[in-house]
Amino acid sequence: MARGAISVDPGVMSEPSLSQRLIALFDHLGLARAHVASQIPADLADLTARHRERVGGVVLCAPVRLDPTPFAAVAGRTLMIAGDRGLAADATLRAAQRLPGAERCVLADYEAFGWSDVVADRTQAVADAIIAHLADATADAPRSAAPRDGSHGGITYRIEGSGPALVLLPFFLAPSQWQPAVPALAGHFSVILLGGPKLGGVAMLEDRARAPTYQAMFRTLIDLIAPAPGEAILDVGCGSGALDRALARRLNGANPITAVDANPFLLREAAALAESDGLAGAIRFAPGNAEAVPFADAAFDAAFSITVLEECDADRAIRELVRVVRPGGRVGVVVRAIDLPQWWNLDLPETIRRKVDPPPQSVARAGVADASLYGRLRAAGLTDLIGYPFLITLDDPDGPIWRYREDAALSLLSAEETRTWLDARAAARRAGVLLAAHALHCAVGTKPAP
Repeated sequence: MARGAISVDPGVMSEPSLSQRLIALFDHLGLARAHVASQIPADLADLTARHRERVGGVVLCAPVRLDPTPFAAVAGRTLMIAGDRGLAADATLRAAQRLPGAERCVLADYEAFGWSDVVADRTQAVADAIIAHLADATADAPRSAAPRDGSHGGITYRIEGSGPALVLLPFFLAPSQWQPAVPALAGHFSVILLGGPKLGGVAMLEDRARAPTYQAMFRTLIDLIAPAPGEAILDVGCGSGALDRALARRLNGANPITAVDANPFLLREAAALAESDGLAGAIRFAPGNAEAVPFADAAFDAAFSITVLEECDADRAIRELVRVVRPGGRVGVVVRAIDLPQWWNLDLPETIRRKVDPPPQSVARAGVADASLYGRLRAAGLTDLIGYPFLITLDDPDGPIWRYREDAALSLLSAEETRTWLDARAAARRAGVLLAAHALHCAVGTKPAP
């Protein structure tokens, strides 16, 4: 078998891991060794832990959730970039204590959330830190005959610049992704920008949408909105479009669906996924900001927004949702519940459980991620309000959304506590009772007639 090829055991249809896909891409491009960078540590964890000889320098840019364990073998080659306060600052500071030799770049007067556009906000500082960190690390240049753009193993790529390879994995929700820093980085590296549904925020959003309880939450939302045939529906903050594709399949063409997002990267990926599912004509994707929805008053019969109002001015976004819906139309909103504990079905000491039960307090200053959602919707004028807090369960510890949530818990633990956690997780998995749960606040209301 060719080096880096993805093998499948006959009779066993297993999905290749992300590290297998990345190694296959490296080989496709002729890279025995490459620098790598991501906001999502879990996307690089297996690569650095299992294939450290293939990795030059490592950059973790504004990671809000970071389990340092997989990076121990490459600690001396790792750069962590974060603001001076907030979740990313705390996560990288704790990780630095367990990664001797790792470098930490602190962006002054900056707080990075999971959705922050950090490279656009601090372009020069981020580019300079990466260039300086990788100056003494070694990596190969792509082979001269390698295509400058293409797809391999389910990962799309585009190469800009020349020199040693710097592979940039997607951010979670950052609208500009890495693009603002690419011109500066391309003067020093062959910058390889990755995309596709197998990594980054797209993989997490798609994985989340596959969870049976998440699907049940969304079915309940649509049941309560109860769109009649022909009624127009708007999704504000569609992400990868996973829920819009599910809605299109459910409605079978009976309703026009419009999906907007402020993130052009996610919109492109959402459109590509809809096309590959044969649903390109069923969903209209368009740029749009939740705080200024780009449609006329009463343009839709129903509108919904799911896990978006944590990240913006929630009251303004609610007013916009109400504005674009006709009188008598319905508005649905779902947000994370940081006021309710999360739950890991693990046999853990109370000292660890006290650390991991509170969910990450990830909410913008004007955002909403608690039970005040219901009062805000009533204050915006919605009537016949139906609230239904919902418990989402996850049971795939190898899935992107599990790993993202688990990284938040593991970042709070010591090395000894991490070993206890992993032992408890393995025991629960052997017993067939491994799951995690977290709550959402959900509600649907009606816009009254004048």
